[in-house]
Amino acid sequence: MIRFATGKIASSLVTVLGASIIAFIVMRVLPGSPVRLIVGALASQAEVNNTQRALGLDQSVPVQYWDYISNFVRGDWGFSYSVGEPVRSLLATRFPASLELGCCAFLFAFGGAIVLAILSLTSAWVERFVRSFAFLGLGTPVFWLALILLVVFSQSLHLLPGPEGRLSLNVQPPPKITGFYTIDSLVTGRFGTLWNAIEHLILPALCLAFAPFSFLVRLLRSNLLDVTREPFMAVARSKGVSRSLVILRHGLPNAFLPTLTASALVFAELLAGSVLVETVFDWPGVGALVVQSLENKDYVVMQTFILLSAIVYVTVNLIVDLLYGAIDPRIRLARGTPP
Repeated sequence: MIRFATGKIASSLVTVLGASIIAFIVMRVLPGSPVRLIVGALASQAEVNNTQRALGLDQSVPVQYWDYISNFVRGDWGFSYSVGEPVRSLLATRFPASLELGCCAFLFAFGGAIVLAILSLTSAWVERFVRSFAFLGLGTPVFWLALILLVVFSQSLHLLPGPEGRLSLNVQPPPKITGFYTIDSLVTGRFGTLWNAIEHLILPALCLAFAPFSFLVRLLRSNLLDVTREPFMAVARSKGVSRSLVILRHGLPNAFLPTLTASALVFAELLAGSVLVETVFDWPGVGALVVQSLENKDYVVMQTFILLSAIVYVTVNLIVDLLYGAIDPRIRLARGTPP
């Protein structure tokens, strides 16, 4: 197990290193100059040269990369000159909004996938609905779905708020405890703010959860179908237990492990991949900040976001692989690692 874990950690570090190199190179080849963002378009060449020297941009590319990665490890993620704040504090302010949205979307996707996957094995019309719905979800662009949801539920039916962010304009945020407006409102007893925050979460969370739900429900349904063909399922049915109860008691636990593995990766992707949804719904999270930084050519923020997204995804993947190897020894044996 130690050799298995060491190999996984080493490959994860290599992946993060590769992501940091890609982020560094991409930010260098994009058009626009971060120096001009600082000194302004009318600054003289002497001012540009002095600023480049102060930022270390006159050094060779390997030296710049070493400064970048060493500063990142120490917690110095640069300074956003378009906003006027350090990138670390800027991301810390925005991240709770993205995390709350990602968690809510994951609950919709994961919970809906479990319920509908089980029901699809007990009802023919539910099976047809799930298959069609999942196929639609995998092929629907997220920004188009976001616009449709806004037109139907906000503008036409007036059931849910439009792109107003996390709260309505006339509602004050709750005292900050966790950064989650729903939890902070519940803890402080501000139930009006709680309901307003939930209303603003529903549409962006559903939009963000649509594609992951389609993937997870297809995966879990396929695993359940494989499990239902196993002999122990027939033995359980022969004891007079109903089909739905057999699936729930015996089928779901055996089909759940591969789905749980994929769910962890989906959760990591939801945390790092909500850029379009946040932009459409004016959600003040990290994704909206990245779009704003791209428009302002503030490449320091984008570079940090790319690297942090890679770290989150690789870390979750590493944890899942280690847990999978600990639970199922066949995974370690398949890689030549002794139990």
